[in-house]
Amino acid sequence: LYTSGTTGHPKGAVSTNRAIVQALFGFACRSAVDRLRTPAPAPADDARPSLPPAFILVVPLFHVTGCVPVMLSCLFGGLKLVMMHKWDPERALELVEREQVTNFVGVPTQSWDLLASPRFGEFDTSSLRGVGGGGAPAPPELVKRVAKGFPSASPGIGYGMTETNAYGPQNGGDDYLTHPTSTGRATPILQVEVRDPEGTAVPVGERGEIWFRGPHLIRGYWNNPEATAEVLVDGWLRSGDIGRVDEDGFVYVEDRAKDMVLRGGENVYCAEVEAVLYEHPAVHEAAVFGIPHERLGEEVAAAVMLRSGETATAEDLQAHVAEHLAAFKVPTKVVLWSEPLPRNASGKILKRELRDLVADP
Repeated sequence: LYTSGTTGHPKGAVSTNRAIVQALFGFACRSAVDRLRTPAPAPADDARPSLPPAFILVVPLFHVTGCVPVMLSCLFGGLKLVMMHKWDPERALELVEREQVTNFVGVPTQSWDLLASPRFGEFDTSSLRGVGGGGAPAPPELVKRVAKGFPSASPGIGYGMTETNAYGPQNGGDDYLTHPTSTGRATPILQVEVRDPEGTAVPVGERGEIWFRGPHLIRGYWNNPEATAEVLVDGWLRSGDIGRVDEDGFVYVEDRAKDMVLRGGENVYCAEVEAVLYEHPAVHEAAVFGIPHERLGEEVAAAVMLRSGETATAEDLQAHVAEHLAAFKVPTKVVLWSEPLPRNASGKILKRELRDLVADP
């Protein structure tokens, strides 16, 4: 499978049968752990009979999320899989109702699309038991809206990548509601460390690059030994993500190392600013990134698409961020987008393209 290439050129990730099977066993084990940690509530008198598990495929099969945790997991467990030809939120809602889908796994923007659909209330989504996914940071506001919009479902998120066969720390159920900014704890077969630029593990709570080790990792990149040597070091995989681990073992992903904005010597984590923007009731989509600045090196910019029927100015959004974050983290440039932000075929927002469009010539 090829990486998404959101921060560089796509690379062919060469996996093995063993690595994929280990990831599938890990997903199955994690599901069992979640059921034990968050017991199902006692059924109401008018509750429907228990539904057999059914997933809906809303991510392309050339994306690791669609291929491994959705398609292959269904094959592995003998589960029903409803397949979509292309992403359409109204069509997805229709299929959830008609096919009694119990699990929705996609990228966060797709969960936003479902909730923002003007026809959302027309469909019965009570069959859903899980709504989540991965592929990009999910702001805490999305957790709240999923819990409210799908009261029968448990929100969840997984932190993986093509190089890990999508397997990594996972957060769901009560843990996700109490730790909405975390991607969860390390899961079976997986080791996680946070290291400094020299490759030394940092103390609990300190930021650094997240490293993975386990039998689920890729063998390397196709015909690219230099890139392979850069990310695979002594059996460990360098994620390229900046994060931390708390005293309870919960992993927090702050940002992609390449997405972090270095503004006048201060580190600005784009995911943190995006999470605050999503808390504004008028915001539907938001992307934060750095653009060149002659004196500071970089300054913070944001592209925002508003929800249908809502109004807000760039100044309104800047004031909102200023209420919650330090002044140097407030976007100095906010561009309002009239259409959905540009995405790749996997549904991830293309920040490089936005950066080129927003930056001054």
